[in-house]
Amino acid sequence: MLEPWAKMTIAVAGTATIAVSQMFLIHRPGERRIREVLASQEGAGFSYAEVGATRIEAPAGYQVHRERFALGSGPGVFERARQAVRQWEMFEMGWIELCWPDAPIACGSTVAVLAHHLGFWSLHVARIVYVTDEPRKYGFAYGTLAEHAESGEEWFGVEQREDDSVWYEVLAFSRERHVLAKIAYPFTRSLQRKFRADSGMAMQRAAVEP
Repeated sequence: MLEPWAKMTIAVAGTATIAVSQMFLIHRPGERRIREVLASQEGAGFSYAEVGATRIEAPAGYQVHRERFALGSGPGVFERARQAVRQWEMFEMGWIELCWPDAPIACGSTVAVLAHHLGFWSLHVARIVYVTDEPRKYGFAYGTLAEHAESGEEWFGVEQREDDSVWYEVLAFSRERHVLAKIAYPFTRSLQRKFRADSGMAMQRAAVEP
């Protein structure tokens, strides 16, 4: 059964109602409830079949988005950027909360992304699929679980190229899974664009020498 804070319904075209799951909330969930949702996903499988595909090639049938952000140049910038990814600093934006930032960057780590938009909250759970840790490249990809409005995978990584320039990259393939995400498709996509842009700016701030 859904808890009281999750028992919301929304009228659609005045003729039908759709139950809103624990992903979409009127009030901000407390820490206890967030931990319960995370615990409920411990044994859950990924909600898509092409696990790890961001490492090779995004699969057909999904929306694919890739954005790169220049961070600077040199080993100092790269090390600060690497550390920022390790500490989930690319999620440091006013309308997003990561639950929790102390989660290790390791395969199997599960986190929830809590977003506040249009006067309501949404909670989305994902698990790290793989980690890349090389001398000039660092990052990871996480994939969606059942308690996520979309299905797909997203890569967050930093790389120091041969010319010593340092770049942050976000690569995602996804498609709407929850009925409300499908109904609000244009808004969902605009929110994803905002997330990528804000994530890039967060990494640019993190890469600046203190």
